[in-house]
Amino acid sequence: MAKPNYSFAKRQRDLAKEQKKEEKLQRKKVAADEEAGVLNPDAEGEVATDETETPKDQAPDA
Repeated sequence: MAKPNYSFAKRQRDLAKEQKKEEKLQRKKVAADEEAGVLNPDAEGEVATDETETPKDQAPDA
């Protein structure tokens, strides 16, 4: 009868733990980014400006 390879089984468990840990960190990062976007929509640098309108303080050229 073959004897069990405990080293291989332990390595597989450790790899699975590490992968699960990385996935959890990714989920936390995505959730934090989404929440930061909700709290501060201008955080990503996208500022909506409308440059086609003339300012109301200037006199019209007509």
